[in-house]
Amino acid sequence: MTTALPAQRTVLGRFPAGHPRGSWPADEYAAVQGAQGTDAHVVMDLASDQFLVVANTTPQ
Repeated sequence: MTTALPAQRTVLGRFPAGHPRGSWPADEYAAVQGAQGTDAHVVMDLASDQFLVVANTTPQ
């Protein structure tokens, strides 16, 4: 039986949810990271009221 390890994430950037442009700055940053070869995406952290740009990392 094989057990998968839980995915780990690295936070690449934090952007305030109250920004006048909403999540756009985070989306733009994630796109730049993607263009550089990092599989980054935006998630909302409700506890801190921030958009986070995260990348999955391989557990060591």
